[in-house]
Amino acid sequence: MRTTNKQSFYQTSPSPLERVGVRIAIQGIKGSFHHQVAQDYFYQNVAVDECLSFEELVDSLMSGKSDQAVMAIENSIAGPIIPNYALIDKNNLHIIGEHYLDIHQNLMALKGQKIEDILEVHSHPMALLQCMEFLKKHPNIKLVEDKDTAETARRIHENQLKGIAAIASKTASEMYDLEILAPEIQTINNNMTRFVIINKEDSFADENEINRASIKFELDHKRGSLAAVLNVMSDCKLNLTKIQSLPKIETPWKYSFFVDVTFEKYEDYAKAKALLTIMAEYFKVLGEYKNTKP
Repeated sequence: MRTTNKQSFYQTSPSPLERVGVRIAIQGIKGSFHHQVAQDYFYQNVAVDECLSFEELVDSLMSGKSDQAVMAIENSIAGPIIPNYALIDKNNLHIIGEHYLDIHQNLMALKGQKIEDILEVHSHPMALLQCMEFLKKHPNIKLVEDKDTAETARRIHENQLKGIAAIASKTASEMYDLEILAPEIQTINNNMTRFVIINKEDSFADENEINRASIKFELDHKRGSLAAVLNVMSDCKLNLTKIQSLPKIETPWKYSFFVDVTFEKYEDYAKAKALLTIMAEYFKVLGEYKNTKP
């Protein structure tokens, strides 16, 4: 049975004194979308550990360099980031919260330049993908994949790189003194990314506050096994919001299923969890937290 007499610092609206020393790992640098989420979810001047890969982000958390971490998990256009689920699972991390962010991508470069002056656009592969319709209108511009949107903007500023543009947030343009040549260039205006807050320990949140869970299970390879599990979820009044399979590298043709569910009553979820623990060959809870979907 879950413990309900503890709460994590972000759930109890901590005083400034309680916030001292808290550090959040983010993928990217200041000015990135991860940084914006850290500020929105925690507080404006939260200390961050800048990591240029999700593996580095996990290492920061596991080593104790950071206290918690912000990790992108899926995008409304590009879909789920399955390797991140695998990272959470492999390192036995816990999802303790989530945050949705509207993604607004902007083309930016050193001041005084025009789009006609741009030879290359550098950005994270996801950002390039999200802006592909705009980029197709400029076939002479070379697209270069980079590790982070804001880091690209910073490098252009620090090295005064002419002829090179970045795709990044408005905050990044302001932070690194770049001029926006074309605002809001994402293909779909309703472009939203879901981020999760991860920790080495569970959140110990009150069950009355929990209405979303991320789980993983593996099933015996026989007819109807997945259908039976889905029927249990339905019978227990769980709303399946996402299901994704991931091959088990060490076992050919064997798959792990990563599933997100929402529910109105924790008791319904607890009943389903008890049944799935029996039905599945392997069952694991990646996180139980509050659903904040807009």
